[in-house]
Amino acid sequence: MIHAATLAELIESNRRLPGDITYLEGERSERVVGFAELYERALGILHHLQRLGARRGDPLILLLADNEPFIDAFWAAILGGIVPVPVAVGISDEHRHKLLRIARKLGRPFLYTDRRSLERIGGLAASVGEQSSFEQLKSRAFLVDQLDDISRAGKPARAAPDEVALIQFSSGSTSEPKGVVLTHRNILANGRAVEEVCGLGERDVSLSWMPLTHDMGLIGFFIYMFATRVRIHLMPTELFVRRPLLWMTFAAGKRASILCSPNFGYRHYLKVLGDRPVDGLDLSPVRLIYNGAEPISVSLCEEFLERLAPARLKRESMFPVYGLAEASLAMTFPTPGAPYRTVSVSRHRLGVGEAPQPVAAGSRDAVELISVGRPIPYSRLRLTGHDGQPLPQGVVGNIEIAGDNVTRGYYEDPEANAATITADGWLRTGDLGVIERGDLYITGRAKEILFVNGQNYYPHDLESIAQRARGLDLGKVVVGGARPPGAQTDQLIVFVLHRAGAEEFVPVAAEVTRLINEHTGLEVSEVVPVKRIPKTTSGKIQRHLLERAYEEGEFAAELAALAALREARRGPRSASRTQIEETLRTICDAALEGKKLGIHDNLFEIGASSLKLIEIHEQIDREYPGAVDLTELFDYPTIAELASHLERKLAAPAPA
Repeated sequence: MIHAATLAELIESNRRLPGDITYLEGERSERVVGFAELYERALGILHHLQRLGARRGDPLILLLADNEPFIDAFWAAILGGIVPVPVAVGISDEHRHKLLRIARKLGRPFLYTDRRSLERIGGLAASVGEQSSFEQLKSRAFLVDQLDDISRAGKPARAAPDEVALIQFSSGSTSEPKGVVLTHRNILANGRAVEEVCGLGERDVSLSWMPLTHDMGLIGFFIYMFATRVRIHLMPTELFVRRPLLWMTFAAGKRASILCSPNFGYRHYLKVLGDRPVDGLDLSPVRLIYNGAEPISVSLCEEFLERLAPARLKRESMFPVYGLAEASLAMTFPTPGAPYRTVSVSRHRLGVGEAPQPVAAGSRDAVELISVGRPIPYSRLRLTGHDGQPLPQGVVGNIEIAGDNVTRGYYEDPEANAATITADGWLRTGDLGVIERGDLYITGRAKEILFVNGQNYYPHDLESIAQRARGLDLGKVVVGGARPPGAQTDQLIVFVLHRAGAEEFVPVAAEVTRLINEHTGLEVSEVVPVKRIPKTTSGKIQRHLLERAYEEGEFAAELAALAALREARRGPRSASRTQIEETLRTICDAALEGKKLGIHDNLFEIGASSLKLIEIHEQIDREYPGAVDLTELFDYPTIAELASHLERKLAAPAPA
């Protein structure tokens, strides 16, 4: 049982125990760090942070891609009463711009990063007029590259349970990010609840590839596992993206009992697995696979479990959960070890105040919902109507939460707090759900937010990027998320007001796709021309009507015509002119199945997601080790341009 009142007390008590963390860096590369060593390293790093001027209560941005230095710095901050603020490094300028926005919101934060990341932020800052903000941040930055001596210990500061322990900024938003403020009491109350429901303990072995900048990765699969003395294994997210099959290879080899993934992880694994046999793996020790972070696909759960049944993965291990950063992570859990439950209802009867209508599974109007269980200890959940009044079971309502695990609000954001927290202290999640026989089923979103690859994106952020396309402006672009029949995950759809012909729309669609893809790393499934954009009488866009129309196939004919037109415009593929071009084309064809790139086609105009870019870069690096940096794919986005750049680099004399 977790007895610590603060995270600092937690690491202080654990340092006397024989536990450890295993960092899995490759198929035959790992590093094991004991709890005692972790504590000493954290104190050594704290000394440097305090020399830099960091004091109790100061925010510290953690901008690190590597798990081990991230964990070291996290605990250094905790021991000093400094507030860690995890931020994803990302690969695009939009991700770096988000870092600058977060820094501005925090006031005068400190920064813990590496030299390369700092230089890239500086390059962006100079190009967008943020040089003064960057210089201030740089003056308060500590580079992990400079860490050569941790022999001197910093001075721990005693935090109180209700002091801020962590600020978790929204994972994928691209404009003004919101910081969820979590106290030590919030996090540890949630940890106790998870421990009680799931029976976590020293006999368990966890394995996670989730990023430590995500609440499931940091809080769920590091802090809670550390608190309950589970044997922890951390796999780099980037390694999972490049070599997803290692996930289950590691799980079998380490005899993992606790795993996790959102939809896209299961899909990514299955796609690369293909027809390969899995009966050589033994996954029988796995007892729980936490499935959350985005709307759960029942068909994907089924496909994953059936495909891995020969590896002795139990069906009862799939553990669909509901949670959010505002709840410190977890909010509802089903009964561990029980088969998951589903219901099939009409997608047209899921409005607030409506009772879902059962329909036959597999019918055109059917949507299959999965039970995410009941509120965990120390937390409460209710459903309300648009008037804020509680609704009974069996009726769709707005999900509101309260409890020891729930945040007291967003960092320096009184407007968001007023809109989110009710007069009687409940937090509006923005999610919709229905309770049937005591179990919660998530039916959708009331807030305008998209779930893509386990992260949250606000439609208006993506719309502001798309509006940079020539001829587009405010009100002409609507970004939505839709899951048409048969799809396992939500698709990113862009609706564009367009009353001219299809010929004129093709270049518009290509530019919109390129802009969103280049700036965010997201794959746009379709850019749809629409004759009108539905709005309420007060002028608010009704994006749900466009999403529903797409799901019901109303734009199928227009999209088929556009696809034929694009194919005709491209004509036959240009022949490769050099061996390097041919090698790059082969790599891109394998990663972008069905796209068949010409040597002058722009990767971002055809919608190569950040996952695909990493896969392409991995294969290029195998052919030409160290010759191309991942970020250079943004500078040379066609096969012809990248090949020319690569030829120049290979021909250059080696440095002395």
